[in-house]
Amino acid sequence: MSVITDQKPQDPPPGLRSRTRRRVADPAFRWFVTLTGTSVFIILAAMVVRTTTEAWPIFQHQGFFGFLTGDRWVSGGSRSDDPADFTGVYGAWPFIYGTMVTALIAIVLALPLALCIAFYINQLAPRRLRKPLSYTVEMLAAVPSIVFGMWGLFWLVPNVLRPFFTWLESWAGGFFLFEGPVFGPGYLAAGIVLAIMILPIITAIVREVIAVNPLDQQNAAYALGATRFEVMRKVILPSSFSGIVGASMLGLGRAVGETIAVMMLIGSTKSWDSSLLQRGDSMAALIASLFKEATPEGVRGLMAIGVALFLFTMVINVAARLLVWRIGRVAGDAAV
Repeated sequence: MSVITDQKPQDPPPGLRSRTRRRVADPAFRWFVTLTGTSVFIILAAMVVRTTTEAWPIFQHQGFFGFLTGDRWVSGGSRSDDPADFTGVYGAWPFIYGTMVTALIAIVLALPLALCIAFYINQLAPRRLRKPLSYTVEMLAAVPSIVFGMWGLFWLVPNVLRPFFTWLESWAGGFFLFEGPVFGPGYLAAGIVLAIMILPIITAIVREVIAVNPLDQQNAAYALGATRFEVMRKVILPSSFSGIVGASMLGLGRAVGETIAVMMLIGSTKSWDSSLLQRGDSMAALIASLFKEATPEGVRGLMAIGVALFLFTMVINVAARLLVWRIGRVAGDAAV
């Protein structure tokens, strides 16, 4: 015979209660983090879909490859969304060329300087100077791009670059890369200022990569009689090569997407020239300079330029990832 008693259930012990909360909190935190990470792909997809949709009539009107390889840009005034009503001509090649040339000049000039600065700070500079030098280099990254553009346009170009370009044209003007006349603003001027802008980014990453290089390898090389230069060239540089490539690609991406400084220094013309001393334009600078006054048809043309810039940046990032992966794999196979 059972006896029914009116008793209240006892509370679980404190430890069990905390474990119960953890069972609820862990899945909630996992879903929150998953949603946060997925939002990056959602935002990127929304940007790509929206810009491509806006630019699609231009691709229909001009043809996708015709748009990428065309060398004329004349904005039309149509307000219709029908590509048959478009009156302009849209060729993106002069701006793709300007973007590639200025970014290439920037990375070619900035990478050797960044390597030298990073090696000096980590390996050669006295200890009391290492932190001030690091802070000084990193302070360049905090300078707004418009300040670089104004400094380059009003001081660097007239006082330093124009005399140098004049001498360069008189000495090597027969070579197609340095044919005159000399204007001052142009591909080379924009590339030099871009090199100064991306220098702190590359230097900071390279310095961190060099700093984590194993000391045992360096000490072993010194024990075998290697000089300091040989240790830097044959030990530190090869083992840090993948990180240096990653830093270079990050700086190259910054140079490709730079807008204001390039717009002020490249000359802003819708034509292109093989000479580095001539004026041109880049994709980002073209969008910034024409968007405000553009007609509805012209806005779609600029959206198409934005799609081309996104594809260009994506190709650079994918190539950088593959290159870093390949270098790391080769280095790992060599170590085995």
